[in-house]
Amino acid sequence: MSLKKISATLVSGSIALSGQAFADFSSDSKATLGMRSFYFNNDNRDGVAAPSKTEEWAQGFMLDFKSGYTEGPVGLGVDALGLLGVTLDSGQGRHVGSSMIPSDSDNRAVDEWSRLGLTGKVKMSKTELRYGTLIPKLPILVANDGRVLPQTFEGGQITSSEFKDLTLTGGRIEHATGRASTDQTGLADMGGTRESNQFAFAGADWKVTKDLTAQYYYAQLENYYNQQFFGLTHTLAFSDSQSLKTDLRYFRTDASGENSSGTSGYRISGYTKNGDGVIDNRLWSAALIYSLGAHAITAGYQSVSDGSSFTQLNQGGLADKGAGGSSLYLYTDRLIQSFTRAGERTLFGQYAYDFAALGVPGLKASVMYLSGDNIKTRSGDNQKEWERDIFLDYVVQSGALKGVGFGWRNGKSNSEAARDQDQNRVFVSYSIPLL
Repeated sequence: MSLKKISATLVSGSIALSGQAFADFSSDSKATLGMRSFYFNNDNRDGVAAPSKTEEWAQGFMLDFKSGYTEGPVGLGVDALGLLGVTLDSGQGRHVGSSMIPSDSDNRAVDEWSRLGLTGKVKMSKTELRYGTLIPKLPILVANDGRVLPQTFEGGQITSSEFKDLTLTGGRIEHATGRASTDQTGLADMGGTRESNQFAFAGADWKVTKDLTAQYYYAQLENYYNQQFFGLTHTLAFSDSQSLKTDLRYFRTDASGENSSGTSGYRISGYTKNGDGVIDNRLWSAALIYSLGAHAITAGYQSVSDGSSFTQLNQGGLADKGAGGSSLYLYTDRLIQSFTRAGERTLFGQYAYDFAALGVPGLKASVMYLSGDNIKTRSGDNQKEWERDIFLDYVVQSGALKGVGFGWRNGKSNSEAARDQDQNRVFVSYSIPLL
């Protein structure tokens, strides 16, 4: 489906909502066209397994329409998301192992790919129900947006802020579409080849004071796992330009349904204590972020228990090759590694600087280093790995190119539990308001 066809679909949908109903919510409707040109280069520097190098360039378009609500005690609305990716440069040798562009029947990069997502929404007082295409950002599920097009999910989510300083969230996810895919798949865990059609979740964010927030979430991926999350963040302000933020996180993940019995197809990949692919994990992390003017220094520690690796919904090892790729609500979820292997203990630190302090607003940079040890795999009990990442971003502040963003990501990883890798991502992004 081309961008022109996607636009026509959205316009025809808006026309259908004519009359009084359209008039009620049209004034608050917004539409933007986001564009992202993305170059991805991942070089596996050792090992003999393919691919040795993945290198591609693609252009993404995201037409995002968000309606207002009809008038009355119960407001109705609809959102639409049109996504189109166009391959600018690839090749069969460089496309192998791609996580950005879908493959055709000959395992070559397709010329273009697209999908359309619709979301109906109902709002009453301070409670909103959404059903359709979702891009969640929750501790127990984070949609991945690390390539030219984002990962999306299908299901329902309800969010309520009826009580002061308390936000309640719940929902159910039934399908997912990978960042390099046009097709929906069922749900699975890492390495799982059998689909689950239910990911249910509920949680609460409580702003205890203006500086302290507590979180609790519960999630269940049917036939794979039950997961609980506890979070606590506190910000201590010393002055207007100086503060110390403390971020504590704890996940408890246990086998559920078929995974608990080690049923084939529902087992996870990688090391498990009994070698049966059954999930059994505890993860906790603590991070301190000290900010002083344009400077920000982060220091932290993360510990993973040795029953199995940490896991969250990631579409597993399903047949759709574009289904791979996920994000985790962890400081250690980086460009190349996530530092979540069984038994892994990770120290991490980051320095970030905002160049607005030097008279260059819009320019930001950071460097992060992570070191993990005590990793347990099927081939060793005390393996190590490290990663160094550099981020550089600039958004043009004025002139004809105002709002255009440029970004560079560079990562270098050495691991005894995986192949050594060098990775570069370069992207240019821009958003045009249409409504």
